[in-house]
Amino acid sequence: MSIETIPTGIRGLDDVLLGGVSRGNVILVEGAAGSGKTSLGLEFIYRGALEHDSPGLVVSFEIAPQRLMRDAQGFRWDFADLEARRRAKIIYTSPVVLLQELQSGDGVLAREIAELGARRVLIDGLTPVKVVGEALHGSTFRDRLHLLVEMLQHKDVTALITREVPALETARASQFSDEHFVCDTIIALRAEPRGRSVLRSLEIIKSRGQDFITGQHTMRIEEGQGVRVYPRASARPRVLLEQPTSSQRSSVGVEAIDEMMGNGLYDGSITLCVGVSGTGKTLLGLQFLVEGAKQGKKGLLVSLDEHPAQIVRNAEGLDLQLQKYIDAGLVHIYYEAPQELELDVHYWRIASLVAEHGFSRVVVDSLAAYAAHEEDEREFRDFVYALSTYFKDRLITAFLNFESPELLGVSQISQDIKASPIVDNIVLLNYVEVSNRLRRAMTVPKARGSAPRRDTREYVIGRGGISLVPSAPEERVPQLPFSSYYGVLARAPERRSPIIEERVLKGEPLPKTTAADDGLGPRPRSSARVPSKKKARPSERRR
Repeated sequence: MSIETIPTGIRGLDDVLLGGVSRGNVILVEGAAGSGKTSLGLEFIYRGALEHDSPGLVVSFEIAPQRLMRDAQGFRWDFADLEARRRAKIIYTSPVVLLQELQSGDGVLAREIAELGARRVLIDGLTPVKVVGEALHGSTFRDRLHLLVEMLQHKDVTALITREVPALETARASQFSDEHFVCDTIIALRAEPRGRSVLRSLEIIKSRGQDFITGQHTMRIEEGQGVRVYPRASARPRVLLEQPTSSQRSSVGVEAIDEMMGNGLYDGSITLCVGVSGTGKTLLGLQFLVEGAKQGKKGLLVSLDEHPAQIVRNAEGLDLQLQKYIDAGLVHIYYEAPQELELDVHYWRIASLVAEHGFSRVVVDSLAAYAAHEEDEREFRDFVYALSTYFKDRLITAFLNFESPELLGVSQISQDIKASPIVDNIVLLNYVEVSNRLRRAMTVPKARGSAPRRDTREYVIGRGGISLVPSAPEERVPQLPFSSYYGVLARAPERRSPIIEERVLKGEPLPKTTAADDGLGPRPRSSARVPSKKKARPSERRR
């Protein structure tokens, strides 16, 4: 026998519940003052009456109907109209009356449910009922709570009950309360400080008869709209059983870089571009998007570092013609300031843009902005994995930029973001100091499924963007075997001399060498003179 589920109507919450809540469940929503319990309950009633043909009844003990209607009007929920059409009703009563009427089967609450034909009920708040119930003699609060739940189930309604808990009390700490045992679904709301801001979250503790997405999910109370839940990015159910792959390659936008990466990028691959500030990470990403636009492929730039106006100005200064492709709808820039970024919300917005426009290329600039708060390190890593998986599932070729203060950047990647296992390609952009000038160098240490050239190449930034400095084959330094070096595992090898090592082991004297020793063995000085063995004159001896 399958259990029927009904949608709550609250955006995002039905995604967390994998479709909705089991019909007839008694839902307990608990949280501290200001966490959004009443707002969530009122929207549950409003959406049901307006969108799902389920009349709803609201029972309030502390807030008068006029105030509830006024607050609801701020979200554009017209409860007055619903009451006029007999689709909803608000009852203002006391906990004493409710508890006394539970002893009989024809109390006010039961009669109102029957007269309205209610399918949903909101009882806003359970805490006053508990306080009054404990003061009454003859039965415990748990007994009276059982009576309330039985009456609601007998009337075949889906009920939502709110309960206030102290700000420092978590749902886990109160999981042995009477309410947790009696109610079918438990939803915990939190409003926790993060720096100087506040982050709201929602968590399903339990829900009998159905599966759901566990963990804390971002929740917002949005002006003019109501409650919005954003399922945590790392826990989204995978729609695809197998990840699609492609053998088609695409150009980065610079032919020489394509050659370094093994003849371009596979469609659907993830490239991590790492470098210190000013090495051209954003510029390389823009060239990647412009190259795709030339081929008719739509691209998205997700910027957390620079405003779109500044990005366009800089691109036009290098003659990339970015504005032309923006006007044509082939390139879209999405900017969001990183100061109070909520990763679940940010993920949802990126996914919505991709679904709306059908982007095949995405540049994220940059990952370092996501890791602004040290306490969010695990959340940040989960976000990177979720975003990369989302792109791969849709064969979106993506560039993820990351600013690293380290020269080579390899250990910084492993330490800070731990994303190198999931990305397919890594491009390192560095500064090299030659004489009194800084020059730029590019290396491709990783390219899955390709045969990249692991040479370090110099590049310059000018009109058209990044271009590699040509290098003649005869200028390449001969590559010696590892046996010609010391300290190979230390990644800073030094040249060694097999001939010198052999003479040291035999205890033989070392020959004199030139300063230009090539490491293949010492060379005797061609101009060195062998001193004669003739005896010195007496005058020389006296000296």
